[in-house]
This record gives sequence, structure tokens and C-alpha cells, in this order.
Amino acid sequence: MVDARIIQPPLWQLPLLILVPLAAAAIMAVWLRRISQGQNTPEEERDWSVPSLDHEAGSSILHRWDVRCKIITILIYSFAVTCLSHLGPALAALGVSVVLLKIAKTSFKSVLFRLSAITGFVGMFLVVMPFSVPAHPGDQVLIFGGMEWLSFNLRGLAIAGLIAAKAAAIALLMEPLLSTAPLPVTLHGLSRLGAPEIVSQMVLLSYRYLHVFVHEARRMAAGMRVRGFRKRTDLETLRAVANFLGMLFVRSFERTERVFEAMRARGYKGRFPEPGRLRLQARDVVLAAVWLAVATALIVCDRVFY
Repeated sequence: MVDARIIQPPLWQLPLLILVPLAAAAIMAVWLRRISQGQNTPEEERDWSVPSLDHEAGSSILHRWDVRCKIITILIYSFAVTCLSHLGPALAALGVSVVLLKIAKTSFKSVLFRLSAITGFVGMFLVVMPFSVPAHPGDQVLIFGGMEWLSFNLRGLAIAGLIAAKAAAIALLMEPLLSTAPLPVTLHGLSRLGAPEIVSQMVLLSYRYLHVFVHEARRMAAGMRVRGFRKRTDLETLRAVANFLGMLFVRSFERTERVFEAMRARGYKGRFPEPGRLRLQARDVVLAAVWLAVATALIVCDRVFY
């Protein structure tokens, strides 16, 4: 092995190194599930990943921030966070995201659910990278029980922590972006920034009628169960599922035709009414400048002091 610092702990510590993080992840998953069951009724859709369609006035500065300026600033800041190459600045970026969540007065429960969505992907790095990163001069490598093929590189753990910190910092930024403005306003801001308006309309209509189609699918599935359908690994199950998907597609297509005809009867000519007038003020530019200054400071700190 290259000039690396070798540490040989006893073999019995290896299961603890693996089982403790897995137990913590399991406890967190159970906790999030209980929170989800406690804040929703059985008939209520558990949707936490998208903003509300209705206007919800907020008192924070992020609620009053122009949505166009907000989108551009968060996008640039996210790219700046991805450029960080050391754990210290990445943790500082994570702290900035937490402060922004506090300023935006967002729901702590929805923040936890958003983090749980990336837990599996990030956890894979935390488990795999310490055992797979090659040793470099100056690394600290743990070899359990004298088994060199089972080496645990602390530098790999630091790299995985860096990836996890940056992913969490960027994921938390979605809350100030999505929860401080209704979805139609955010999509309208994207259109004003140059995004195709037809794309914004498709996203808005998809969100509005997604729950309708889900309810239709659940109703059809309940009808199949009442008639004795049970999922099995045979040809009859595949045929029934194929018929189910085909019928759901036909009903969804018929519903979209009725919705489109209703829209045309109400004067739809390719554009939706604007949800509100966007006005760029001096405070919006100042807030964007402050946020981008923080991003610049993080990059300078990452490149100069590490």
C-alpha cells in the first residue's frame, strides 16, 4: 500500500461501523412515516413536493421577492455549491440553506420529507466510497483484523460527506423556491425568463389533474380487488394489468378531451391569464446581490483557505 497511515482496529468494530448508520437511517424512516400519518387524514393526498396552487400570503422577505430574480439567484447559487471541493465550505453552504429555511418560515415536516427523498442515493455514497476509494499518500486507512482487502479509507468518508452536504444544501433550497410562491406564479416567472409557455401550461395542467387520475386508478384497482383479482406472477396477472393500464389511458384521454373542450368554450386561445403582475424592484436586486456575494465567499473560502 502507498504511504498511507495504517490503523488496525479490532474486527468486532466493523459491524458497529456499518450497523450504527443503518440503524439511524431506519429510525429516521420510521419517524418520518409516523409524522406523515399524523398530519394527513386517510382521504388526503400526501403531497409535499410541490407548492400550493392557491395563493398563500407570507410575511418573509422571500415571499415578497420577485420570482424571476429568485429563480435565477437560486440556480446560480446551486451551481456555486456544486463547485465546492472541501467539506468545510460545503457544511457552511448547508448552514446557509438552513438559515434561509428559517427566514422563509417553511414547514419543518416538508423539509424532512424532501431530505428523505435523497437519503437512499446519498447513503449509497456513505457506504460504498470509504471501502472503494484508493489510498493516496497521507490518507488514514482502517484495516480491520489485518484484512487488507477490507480497508476503510477515511478520505473516502470525507468525500462522501462532501457529496451529502452539497446534495442536502441544494435540496433544501427547493423549499424557499417552491413554498414561498404559488405554483402558477413560479411557472409564470419561468415563462417570463424565456422558458416555452407551452411547457409551463403542461406542467400546471399535469399537476392539476394528476390527483384526479390517481383517484381514478385507485377506484379501478379497488373494483378489481372486489371482483377477486390478486397479484400473482403468471400470465393472467400480466393480462389484467395490461387491460387496467389500457383502460386508464383511455379514460384519461377522454377526460383530457373534455377538459380541452371546456377550456376552448371559456375562451382559451393558447395562453392562460397571468396569475399576477411581476414587478422587479431595487430590493429584489439587492437581495440577489447579497445571496450571490455569499456564494462568491464560499467559493473563495474553498479555493484559498483549504
